Amino acid sequence: MEPDAVDAIAEQWSRERPDLDVAPMLVIGRLHRAAELLDQRLRDVFARAGLGSGDFDVLAALRRSGEPYALSPGELGASTMVTSGAVTKRVDRLERLGLVERRVADGDARGRLVTLTPAGRRLQEELHPDHLANEDRLLAPLTPAERDQLATLLKKLLLELE
Repeated sequence: MEPDAVDAIAEQWSRERPDLDVAPMLVIGRLHRAAELLDQRLRDVFARAGLGSGDFDVLAALRRSGEPYALSPGELGASTMVTSGAVTKRVDRLERLGLVERRVADGDARGRLVTLTPAGRRLQEELHPDHLANEDRLLAPLTPAERDQLATLLKKLLLELE
């Protein structure tokens, strides 16, 4: 296999600091770089609809929650793995676009729910197949067995980190 940018960085460090073990950099550096590149390529699908990846995450979280496609801001934050401030910013933007709406929670005048509008549901359902096809295309260099192995290894790492 040909060398990549991480190999070059590790080689430089090995030359400059032969006393250090750069092996962890080979994994972490590649994970970091892969995440950046994947994020760039995933955004293309959402950008065609005038959305960012965070916007799509909110729409997808609401859609996969099932009818009535509504979650509290806290549930949205947990489902999309972002802070409450990020949820507020995303919901504000999606509300301006007519894709979600805020409403009072039944039985709790202080509670709020974010609900997918019919337009939001249509857009999410239109984009989701394209998103999955894009993800599949991005993983094309890996065999099905390699994908399974990578998913298992990443899950193991995430369970420890979380």
